[in-house]
Amino acid sequence: MKKIGFLSFGHWSPSAQSGTRSAGDALLQSIDLAVAAEELGADGAYFRVHHFARQLASPFPLLAAAGAKTKKIELGTAVIDMRYENPLYMAEDAGAADLISGGRLQLGISRGSPEQVVDGYRYFGYAPADGKTDADMARDQTEVFLEVLKGNGFAEPSPRPMFPNPPGKLRLEPHSPGLRERIWWGAASDATAIWAAKLGMNLQSSTLKFDESGKPFHIQQAEQIRAYRTAWKQAGHAHEPRVSVSRSIFALVNDLDRAYFGTGRAEEDQFGYIEPEKRAVFGRGYTAEPEALIKMLAEDQAIAEADTLLLTVPNQLGVEYNAHVIESILTLVAPALSWR
Repeated sequence: MKKIGFLSFGHWSPSAQSGTRSAGDALLQSIDLAVAAEELGADGAYFRVHHFARQLASPFPLLAAAGAKTKKIELGTAVIDMRYENPLYMAEDAGAADLISGGRLQLGISRGSPEQVVDGYRYFGYAPADGKTDADMARDQTEVFLEVLKGNGFAEPSPRPMFPNPPGKLRLEPHSPGLRERIWWGAASDATAIWAAKLGMNLQSSTLKFDESGKPFHIQQAEQIRAYRTAWKQAGHAHEPRVSVSRSIFALVNDLDRAYFGTGRAEEDQFGYIEPEKRAVFGRGYTAEPEALIKMLAEDQAIAEADTLLLTVPNQLGVEYNAHVIESILTLVAPALSWR
């Protein structure tokens, strides 16, 4: 059995060909798709976070709204770029959204992906300390965030408060118990996956990974997951970790599916550079009739290693079509692979 959810970038464009023509459309349709996915029996609604782009950017209002509209489905991010975040303010926002949802948030955080602007985090008021990189800054911010999520008091109370205080040092409010164990790290390398395991974060691994061996993407990703699980066990954490992978998977079941995605082109991994001197491997997509899709997916080692699968969806094609994409996988593919 696997948890199966969707992952949306929340793209929008004023183009007449887009079904999502404004930021408002992207947000409201994201909520509607979360509701639809829950009705179909999907397990998760996850959203990307990109700044300075015509995509979803500020996740907590969206997560809170989706939490108020749904009852069971997990609500998450993949991922929030910690270079842009005040970890204390973020902990308050996350706690509030988690309480509204009844404890269903699954927050994916990371160093972030290549940006739309140069050093965008500087416009938000953040810069690495002397001798440190932006990746160092993201990890430092993360450790502060994880610490304050524990709910321990750390702030010295005023001797003359406006309202009565509980005894001792004060913590951030609202505090949502259990949220600390529902934080995920989006890892592009084996080393950061191991670091995440040591800190007790769940693992998110996407359709992109730094190329560390030249092997096919799904094999490198499976090896990353195994290294993560070994590090988790060695760290001695009391609970079991979760691991998600994301994939572009489209079952061709009607003429519209074939018109959109039935190109007939061979799908394969792509190797390239996302940053200078950082060679990466981009995982292949999967597009086929359900029977053929089942055979292809059965050979993906990383999906086999993960407990959660996130289906990347083409959100600009609209809520109804994306619900169909999700339903096709849940009903025509997942049962044959014992995912359901």
